[in-house]
Amino acid sequence: MVKFLDLKSQYESIKDEIDEAIQNVLSETAFVGGKYVKQFEEEFARYHQAEYCIGVGNGTDALEIAIEALDLPQYSEIVVPANSFIASSEAVTRCGHKVVFCDCNKDNYTISIKSLKSKITPNTKAVLAVHLYGHPCDMDEILRVAKEHNLKVIEDCAQAHGAEYKGKKVGSFGDVGTFSFYPGKNLGAYGDAGAIVTNNGELAKKCKMIANHGRIEKYNHEFEGRNSRLDGLQAAILSVKLKHLDKWTEARIKVADYYLEHLKEVENIVLPKRENWAKQVYHLFVIRTNKRDELRQFLKDNGIQSGIHYPIALPRLKAYEYTGQASEDFFANKSDAELLSLPIGEHLTETELNKIVGVLIKWRQ
Repeated sequence: MVKFLDLKSQYESIKDEIDEAIQNVLSETAFVGGKYVKQFEEEFARYHQAEYCIGVGNGTDALEIAIEALDLPQYSEIVVPANSFIASSEAVTRCGHKVVFCDCNKDNYTISIKSLKSKITPNTKAVLAVHLYGHPCDMDEILRVAKEHNLKVIEDCAQAHGAEYKGKKVGSFGDVGTFSFYPGKNLGAYGDAGAIVTNNGELAKKCKMIANHGRIEKYNHEFEGRNSRLDGLQAAILSVKLKHLDKWTEARIKVADYYLEHLKEVENIVLPKRENWAKQVYHLFVIRTNKRDELRQFLKDNGIQSGIHYPIALPRLKAYEYTGQASEDFFANKSDAELLSLPIGEHLTETELNKIVGVLIKWRQ
């Protein structure tokens, strides 16, 4: 079986480093807060070219805390792309605001600037730019629109660790950026974990306080917050894995290049486009075909795992029936039945890549 994801082989490749890091945390009982959390926050801030990093419990918490810290007027409209995981949109509504969906690009699946502009009203206060599948959004255009309409910009970087827009890493273009370290991410913890990055000192302080019961000092609660902390074990693990991230990213890009070269002539398969200004880190390699389910079964029958991200566009979910946007003429609303994610990662061998390409070519013959 060609695996879609292989976290076991990744662990085994750095086993000694990981085991030592875990043992250090256990020996020092540095479970909550402490030097390992501080170390990772500093390392990740440097890596993503941001002034501040706040470790939190998970990527969804990161989004909710970031939105809350922006202190937007109650019931503000926040524009969210229709093709993303529900965390991107539920964070908006759970913070007491209104989610408004816009479309995504058909080439790289990130937010459509044209559609974004069409959704802005006097009540719009922010845009949530999702660097989906590891491809950065067109941040110059988003920032231009945001400046024109006085909008806050939230970058959802859950799938974009190390991705770059015009040579600069994502996360610090807007007011605030959020990350998930769910185990399957390019930089994944061994459980739930997340982070917030920003260049705004006051915003960083507010996020940190919200995540820690509305306080900086113990028992000095300035407002009601919540409990969302990156623990010492996950922080230590992430520090180890961060050292290997660039190497793993390059391996992903090589796999993507292989697919792009060897599948370009295969009929009835639409390949993703990588913009020339983007460093696409390929959290996922997503193709489109109007025979998606048939192809997925064919791959399975030939010993190849695949995934679907995402099978139902956000406006078409029952959770968002009330928005009335399921019937909008969005590319996202029409393409969700065609999306298929091929295996990608540093675990893939040349033999396995040859097999995947061979099976896809055979499917079309």
